[in-house]
Amino acid sequence: MTQQQLESVLWSAANALRGPVDPADFKSYVFPVMFFKWISDSFNHEKARAVADFGQDLTAEIEADYHTFTIPDKCHWADVHSTAVNVGVKLSTTLQRIQQANPKTLAGVFGDVNWANKDRLPEPALTALLDAFHAVRLDPDSVDGDVLGAAYEYLLREFAEASGRKAGEFFTPRHVVHLLVRILDPRSGDSIADPACGSGGMLVETVGAVQAAGGDPRTLRLNGQEINLTTAAIAKMNLYLHGLEDFRVVRGDTFREPKLLTGSGLEKFDVVIANPPFSLQNWGADAWAKDPYGRVICGLPPAKNGDYAWIQHMVSTMRPDTGRVGVVMPHGVLFRGGKEAAIRQCLIENDTLEAVIGLPSNLFYSTSIPVCLLIFRASKPAERRGKVLFVDASARFAAGKNQNTMSDEDIEVIDVAYKRGQDIDGENGLSLRLVNLAEIADNDFDLNIGRYIKGETVAEANVEEALLAYREARERLTAAEAVLDEKLKAAGFDA
Repeated sequence: MTQQQLESVLWSAANALRGPVDPADFKSYVFPVMFFKWISDSFNHEKARAVADFGQDLTAEIEADYHTFTIPDKCHWADVHSTAVNVGVKLSTTLQRIQQANPKTLAGVFGDVNWANKDRLPEPALTALLDAFHAVRLDPDSVDGDVLGAAYEYLLREFAEASGRKAGEFFTPRHVVHLLVRILDPRSGDSIADPACGSGGMLVETVGAVQAAGGDPRTLRLNGQEINLTTAAIAKMNLYLHGLEDFRVVRGDTFREPKLLTGSGLEKFDVVIANPPFSLQNWGADAWAKDPYGRVICGLPPAKNGDYAWIQHMVSTMRPDTGRVGVVMPHGVLFRGGKEAAIRQCLIENDTLEAVIGLPSNLFYSTSIPVCLLIFRASKPAERRGKVLFVDASARFAAGKNQNTMSDEDIEVIDVAYKRGQDIDGENGLSLRLVNLAEIADNDFDLNIGRYIKGETVAEANVEEALLAYREARERLTAAEAVLDEKLKAAGFDA
């Protein structure tokens, strides 16, 4: 089956839910069913191989070695698809039993959908969803692993389009992921962590990058943590469907309960990469003040903004020799004052900040404001010690109807310029400059990109800062109003 054919089938499956299910919730229903179909078809394929290899000498013990996952009796796809009534109950029971039979690999992988709730998911819609997947086989003989993984990402992208602002909770545009992974340059044998892993796209991309560079992706150690149950389940499915088996994705609050640990301390990684939620207000500042994991580097972030808490966590978990960190952040982290200014100054003086890369605006579903990439290294190259590389890539994009995008050429140009580190003034739509820490100190440790590579006056820079701060505040206010509206409706008032 070609990728286009598979994508058509998958989108038809999603459309089977249209009407009773909000498009923003499609992912919660479609991915578990798709994953169940893949497990069942793969199980049948593995059984056929075992029979072909051993014939009448095949025993249950021998066959077990052929199977990636265990499927209990009466829990195969055919058992669910042939159910005539109370299909949701049968599906729910089946998925629970499969998870219980594979506690080390599939715990929580199917999410928390109440399949038996006919008010939320009418039985005809569920039956149509099952019928759509029943028409295809997802075993290795029918669908190449790369095609299956790409089709899964296609669905993620389509669901992100349908989810609007909510997409930021689980999906980072692939061109942003691709650029950040290129810059961090993962290599065979690296340990990699994403403390806000969403649907697992960053982890999947590191595998592709190592493979493209001629390395062995099987030697990578992939780790992710995600607070949302459904999203954590999607990440696990994403990695499995891309042919990966040796990984760790855990569910939990990274700030309040970090789970990527070794012994009683934080595990250290070669690559730490994330696009965390911006400007979290209720992020856990009270507990952070006495954090037992030593993550309060350079001071306590403000209670109503967790941006620097993400940075502190990620810097704390990079290895002291090979560690590098890449994080997506709003521009506000570059210039905001108060507690954030003190942390920013300390991080700069510690000389772990290697680069600040400004990206085009309107790249993300969750926000239209321009964002930046912050790159930290535990051990910077000699030629970059005592300096910070500033890159303005805001002009490298293609305008889109809803979101702007970066092409492969844009990513290549930015990556090459970053690696060379030579001053550029407007060449290929880029401006770049390697700046001494002394000059940054003269600017009160303000990292606003325009101060260093555009020759803007202080007044012009302040206007840009104020505009960015206004946009961020407006977005927070809009979100707060939406929450208030929901509370008023729940209380019986017409908001």
